[in-house]
Amino acid sequence: MVCIIYSEAFLDHDTGGTHPECPERLTAIATALRTMPGANYLHWQTPTLVGDRDPDPYILQCHSPGYLKALKTLADAGGGSLDMDTPVSTQSYEVARLAVNAWLDGVDHVVQDSEPAFVLARPPGHHAVRETGMGFCLLNNVAIAAHYALQQPGIKTVAILDWDVHHGNGTEALVENNPQIFYCSLHQFPCYPGSGQASDRGKFNNVLNIPLKPGGDHRVYQKAFNDQVVPFLTNIKPDLLLVSAGYDANQADPLAYMNLTPQDYGMMSHYLLEICPRLVLGLEGGYHLQALGRSVVETLKPLLA
Repeated sequence: MVCIIYSEAFLDHDTGGTHPECPERLTAIATALRTMPGANYLHWQTPTLVGDRDPDPYILQCHSPGYLKALKTLADAGGGSLDMDTPVSTQSYEVARLAVNAWLDGVDHVVQDSEPAFVLARPPGHHAVRETGMGFCLLNNVAIAAHYALQQPGIKTVAILDWDVHHGNGTEALVENNPQIFYCSLHQFPCYPGSGQASDRGKFNNVLNIPLKPGGDHRVYQKAFNDQVVPFLTNIKPDLLLVSAGYDANQADPLAYMNLTPQDYGMMSHYLLEICPRLVLGLEGGYHLQALGRSVVETLKPLLA
């Protein structure tokens, strides 16, 4: 079984009619999952409501009180933008906090049941830094979840694998000073946000950036996993593996120039199981709706075997 953590409330983060990070991303994935072979092995769960668990203490381990207050003020005032790419609507503050709870629920589920979880939530998070959101991202869900996980019984080391086509600059910045969290990113370079040099290794040698030239296909990713990702992450023997699962490295995606197919994400999932069986995956990017739905299905197939 795989637990899917999802709520239609995530559709209420309104980015405008032409923005690529749109609510239809989630409905496309949900439809694909509900109609996939083996759909009866998916367990759907709604995230813990903000009124039932206040996510702010966990958010404030990564983001400043000033930013959280500014985000709420912007939403309460009718919305606006954090930058040219990152709109905030009247519901965005509450939806982003619910997304954090969904990631925390994913950690709880895996710690308690040792069963993989996929967090089907938005807005995404891996570009958000301590003092602001950016690049479609409001709160850094995966970094918050990593810090939260270390407070759970039996979790002493957490690994984050980020296969979004863009480097998770926010995630790296928020975890690189914690020797119990290890971050590994495969990303197109050059590409937004321009970070993620291979020479960046973190304060405790706990960062592995793998910049990839535009046009790379499954052979490039497979080599990267065999030569770098798997040795780096298996060496630390993580108690939990969190995956920033972006799907914008698809050859059909409009925002980047990599050449993965949906089936290639299934290949990467096989590597995940080799690294650590305790898995929380959560959605980051991916903007071609059909490819997005198919890619998430392929991601989960090996986890259902």
